This record gives sequence, structure tokens and C-alpha cells, in this order.
Amino acid sequence: MPTIISFIMTSLGALLVFTHMLPVLSFAYAPNFITKIIQDQTGVQPHEAINGEELPLKVRTRFPPEPNGYLHLGHAKAVSFNFAVARMFGGVCHMRLDDTNPSKEDVEYVNSILEDVQWIQSGLYEKSGQDYPWDGPIRKTSDYFGLIYDCAVALIQSGEAYVDSLNAEEMREYRGTLTEPGRDSPHRTRSIRENLELFQGMRNGDFPDGAHILRAKIDMSSPNVNMRDPALYRIKHESHQETGDEWCIYPMYDFSHPIADAVEGITHSLCTLEFEDHRPFYDWTIEKLVPTGLITGRPQQIEFSRLNIQSTVLSKRKLIQLVQEGHVSGWDDPRMPTLSGIRRRGVPPEALRLFCERVGISKADSNIDFTNLEDCVRETMDAAVPRALGVLNPLKISISNWEDGIEEFHVSRHPKLEEMGKRVIPFGKDLFIERADFFDLDGPEAKVSNGKPPTGFKRLLPGGKVRLRYAYVIECNEVVRDKDTQEPIELKCNFFPNTRAGVTPDGMPRVGGIIHWVEASTAVSCTINQYDRLFASDDPGKESGDFLKDINPGSLEIMSGAVVEPSVASDANILFQEISSGAERRYLSSLAYQFERSGYFSLDKTSTGADNLIFNRVVTLRDTWAGERKEEGKRSRGSNSISSANNEPVEDLRRIAVKAATILSADFHPEAANLLVFQVDCGDATEDGLSEPRIVVANLAGKVSMEDLVGRRVAVVANLKPAKMRGIESTAMLLSASDGNEGEEENVELLRIPDSVPNGELIYFEGKEPSEPDTMMKSKGALKAFDRVKACFALNELGEVIYQSETESYRMLTSGGPVKTSSLKSAIIQ
Repeated sequence: MPTIISFIMTSLGALLVFTHMLPVLSFAYAPNFITKIIQDQTGVQPHEAINGEELPLKVRTRFPPEPNGYLHLGHAKAVSFNFAVARMFGGVCHMRLDDTNPSKEDVEYVNSILEDVQWIQSGLYEKSGQDYPWDGPIRKTSDYFGLIYDCAVALIQSGEAYVDSLNAEEMREYRGTLTEPGRDSPHRTRSIRENLELFQGMRNGDFPDGAHILRAKIDMSSPNVNMRDPALYRIKHESHQETGDEWCIYPMYDFSHPIADAVEGITHSLCTLEFEDHRPFYDWTIEKLVPTGLITGRPQQIEFSRLNIQSTVLSKRKLIQLVQEGHVSGWDDPRMPTLSGIRRRGVPPEALRLFCERVGISKADSNIDFTNLEDCVRETMDAAVPRALGVLNPLKISISNWEDGIEEFHVSRHPKLEEMGKRVIPFGKDLFIERADFFDLDGPEAKVSNGKPPTGFKRLLPGGKVRLRYAYVIECNEVVRDKDTQEPIELKCNFFPNTRAGVTPDGMPRVGGIIHWVEASTAVSCTINQYDRLFASDDPGKESGDFLKDINPGSLEIMSGAVVEPSVASDANILFQEISSGAERRYLSSLAYQFERSGYFSLDKTSTGADNLIFNRVVTLRDTWAGERKEEGKRSRGSNSISSANNEPVEDLRRIAVKAATILSADFHPEAANLLVFQVDCGDATEDGLSEPRIVVANLAGKVSMEDLVGRRVAVVANLKPAKMRGIESTAMLLSASDGNEGEEENVELLRIPDSVPNGELIYFEGKEPSEPDTMMKSKGALKAFDRVKACFALNELGEVIYQSETESYRMLTSGGPVKTSSLKSAIIQ
């Protein structure tokens, strides 16, 4: 059957309608294959517990990290999902430390892990009166060493385990390969009595490290190498941080893990896909030990894809290298992907949870753009943190005609949250503005531009006017320069008294530019750490083979002469007092602001008082990397993208704005069972630089799998006239493919955009000049043009989207490659 390219409308307005229907503490993960499994098994509907219903305890999950390092972004997904599943189904989540390898573990890591888990879950458990997010005490695998040893003895007694004496090299030789079966160890036929005696000797410390190991007796010819008599115990004459010298043999993770899960009554052991091939041994262990009576639980292991993020590294080896070689200041360097580094930088835990929820749960590997995390941080901080005036690179202004001492402006701390109250901003004769807000017509910047300010520059010029935010319009009359460098060091200005607080008096032309400022005599000095991404490449080391060569040299700029308004120092003093009193667990990074027009900043842990404030930039106001990615994308396209618009009519195809986008959420339409509502990031941004998603309303319910939708890269038509679909206005269109069948026979696929393509990139057609889209296609002529284009879309034999004219076909391309489907191919439009 031919494939049909179908078009589905989208809009932001629907998001507000839809999210208000959810409970305040709703479980934010989209439905996925794991929640469906649990729902079918338990009969519990998601959100029932959150909505306040009393439920029998049917779900018990756990988070079991090994205390041999610091948690990082990859762990954030596992933490968030395990605890969220428990909340979703009225269950509980255990905190367990898998401390089975004393040679790599340390109390420092234990403390760091526990602090990270409490932090990432903060705000979710305190209101219910809990001291910690996990259920019961902190559990450790070492708590069960005695039981695990008894389980090993039971397997020996039943003939399911034996002591092997091959050395490491011989073990590798006997194990076989992925294509060749292994061979039985010559020690595999030892008697039960001999195995028991040898294992007891191992326990007593009679043998050196490596002399023997205990192995399960399963199948050396298994196609799954993890089932080729895996190791259960090894000899390690090392002290353990919890048990001291009580043990000199320690269980392997794959053996201890299912036993600990069973003992704790874990119902669902949720882990990442690298453990999928280990699941047969997990199940084997449970099946062999339940009949012994040593364990009774039957936990189920289910795997999901791990979190991979562009523009960073999560390898423990590489993170250690960054720290040990001094490329960063430590494990909590705010540029590091460790949770301690992210916390110190000032990322709110709510933003990190939102990011994990938007990434979603599936079995499909994905490489998430770092921008998605930054967008979640912006969205969260924009909604929650107060505003303040801060000047990062100050230039002094003197108001020549000011004679009134200090005037006070009472300004809202947050433009949308009246409950935050107001702050007092002093204004006087001497002020500071950003050096970048003054264009020196006689300075070095003017030499670059032939004495002309940049196009669209609306800030201060010599002889020009600008409005000071919340205050007055000023005019620059004189530039005072440094005698040696000729750099401006002071601007002499006049102010216009009748322009206070946004007023434009009759007869005065409206002043377009607005800049921020800080009054000089009350200004509080501080240091700003301008952090950016640690790596300049989406895939560090891919091109050169050395990830260190991709370190971004501009990842940190220290600005020691910054100034902020006095309310910031007052807030900081209150926080210092709260922390010193020990009344509650607080971090200095919890004091965060949007420094207007500059970005989001939080207090660094090295700050010691109002006279030593150090702020870290958490994230910029808008994505500063998007432009670079788009330019790189244009360069990679060759000559097709290097042409300018002319006065000739633009052909229909080039009038349509087809853009790359990402699905952020998916749910059912509140009034139509056949419709789905998608929140989509199309690359749009507000004036403050915040991501502004749109909504897709699509007739896709029952036609596409919900579990794989969140995080999917898709193509949208972004410049069609908005339309309402069952009460929800849509402002863009989503492209999908159908095989043309009807009803349950129909096969539908969303078009796929390569992961490397930034949201909002304008998609083009091979062999065609760059698109020159209409602002909005709403006239009858424009809509007819769109219909003509729609009739020419198709899929070729490779599943690539093409525009088919009468004589030629043109592929739909992005900076990362063609737009295509996964399985539908060789299709035309009906």
C-alpha cells in the first residue's frame, strides 16, 4: 500500500488546559511499557495513590548504586524513575548500597550518594513528614553477607555450584567467545563434599586472592556468555568499610543482587539495558534458591534504556581523568555532570526531575541534546526564582542634573508571583551599567564596524538616549576616558524627570532601548563565575579520539568586579543565618536569581558572607549554542544554502516552514478518545529566551505506541494558520506517514529527524534553494499552495521523504541527514 504523509495540528494553549486537569502532585512520566506491565500485574491505576486513595502495598522498588564513585546525570534517570514508580502505584522505594567490592568503595562515596539522592528527591517527601525519600533504613548488601553465604552453600549442596581453581587467563580461555561455546573447567566435576570443604577454606582465609572462585554450574555452551558458569564468590583479603575483617570472600554483584532484592521484598527490579543479558542469571538464582527457603520473594527484573547526553562524558574513567589531571577543580566542579557538581552550579532538583521525565522511559537508545536539560533548567528557574539587577562588567554613569540623594523604587521580586513581595531598588546620582550596553563610536568596537553601531542596536550611544529599567530615560552627553587606554571609564549623562517608571511625556519620541543598572553607593560587590558547557563538541573525542581536545576553553570566565543590588546581600545574610542555625538542610546554591538580561545565577558554596558573594551562572537566558549549530548545519549543506533572496516569486515548496522538533510529552485529549495531545519543542523562544513549546493534537490514539513518543525527534510545519481541534487551538503541524489502510489495519509512523539536529532548524530540500517561508500561510492562495506541496510529498524506496515534481524528486534534508521513517518505504501520496 502507498504511504500517506499526514499533517497534525499543534498549539501551546492546549497545554494549559490539559495540565490543569492533573493533580498537583501528579506523576509526570508519560505512560510507558514498564508502567503498563506494573498496572496489568497489580490492577492499580497510575496516580491513584497520589490522588489520596489508600492502596495495598503492591509495588516495592529500589535504587542500589555501588559506592565506588560519585553519581552523575546517568544515575539521575534511575533515581527519578525508581522513586517515581513507587509513588505512582502507592508503593515504596528502598535505598540500598551495593557494597560488595571493598577495594573500590569508600565512605566518601557513600555520603555523597545519600546526599545526592536526598537532594534530587527533595520537595517530594518532606510534606508527608518523612525525613528521607526512601522507605525504612539505608540498606546495604553487606547486611546480607551471612545469608548470601548460606545461599552459596545451598547451591553447592544441590550440585548447582562448584569451586573452580583456574587462573584468570585460563578462565578467559575456557569461557569461549560470542561465536564459540565455552568448555567445562576440569574442576567442574568436583564432588559436593570437596566443594564444601574448599569453599569453607575460602571463607576461613586459607587461600590467597585468585586461588579459587565459586561458580554456578549452568551451561558452558550457552549462547549467552553470562550463563557460562558465572562467578558467585571471589577471594579478597581486604577490610570492608562496614564489616571490617569479618570476611575475606565477597559475593559478585550478579549473585548478590537478586538475593538482596528477594530478601527486601522488591517487586520490580528496574535497571538499565546493559543488565538485560544478565537477567537469565538473575532469574536462575531466584528459581534455584526459593525452594531452599532461604528466600521467598520473586522480584522481576525489567530493563530500560540508559540516559545518554550529548556535549558531556559520563564514563567513570573519563570523569576521574578530568579530576586527577586538573581540568576541573574537583568532583563538584559546576561544569561536571556529577550530581554534586550540578547541585553546586545551582540546578534545581525539580529541573533535573523534569528533564528525566521528558526524556521518558523506553528500550530505544537515544542521545539527548544537552539543550533539553538547559531548557528544563530555564523553565523551572523562570517560574520560581526572584529577579534582581546585577551588572557583570560595570561602566560608571554620573547623572549631572540629579540632586535628590537616594530615591527608592519598589519593584516585584517576581513578575508573576505576587506572593514573593517587593524589593527596594535604590537610585541616585552615580550608577553602573553593563559596558556592553554602551557602544563607543570612537572605541575599538566602532573600528570594526566602520564607526556604525550594529543593526538594531537600541542601547546607549554618545549623544543618545536609553531607558533605565524601572527608572528614567537618560541621555549621554560626555565620555570620560582612561588616559592610557582611551577606554571609557565614566559616562556623563542627564536624566529626564518626567519619564519615571516607564512614562513617555507628550512630545518626546519613544525610547526603544531599556537597560539594567545598579546604584553605585549601595551596590554590593561580588564575583561571577560565568560557566558554560565543559565540552565544545556534541560528541567529545569522536573526531580526534581524545575527549580532552574538545574541552571548551571558554567554559569558565571569572568576573571579579561585578555588582548587584543591595537586596541580594540581605537575602544572602538571611540564608547564612539559617544554615548556621542548622534548622533545616539548606544549600547556598538554593539562593538563586534571574539577573535581569544576564541569565540565571546561584550562590556558590565558597561564599562566606555578604562581603564575599560568589555567584555561578546556572544557565543563560536563551540557548547560546543554537546559532552555532545552525551555522554548522548550513556549512555542511554546501552550495544549496548559500543564496540570497531575490525579487522573483518564491516557489510553493520554499514558502513552507518545515522545522525539526522534539516531543516533550504525550497524553490523551480530554474530550476525544481518538486524539492525542503532544507538547512539542519547535525551537521557539519567549523574549526572555525561554523555550516555548507548542501542542500537537493528532488522530493517533491507538495507532502509535505511547511509550516511545516522548523524546522522539519529529518534523513540523510551523507557519500554517492556527486551527482548533475539539477546543484546543493548534499553531503548527506534525508530519507523519500512513500506509493507507483503514481502522486497525492502518500502520502509522512519525517522520524521524536525526538526533544531532537542533530544534527549530529549517529543513530544506536537496537541489533547491533555501526556503523563504511565509510568516503565516493563512490566505486562500497560500493554503492552496500548501495543498499543492502536500500532494507531492512521498517516501522513496529507502524510506526517505521526497518532494516529487513532474520530472524530478528532491530529498527532504537536515544538517544531520535525510528525514525518513523506520519501516515504511516506497510509498506515494493518495
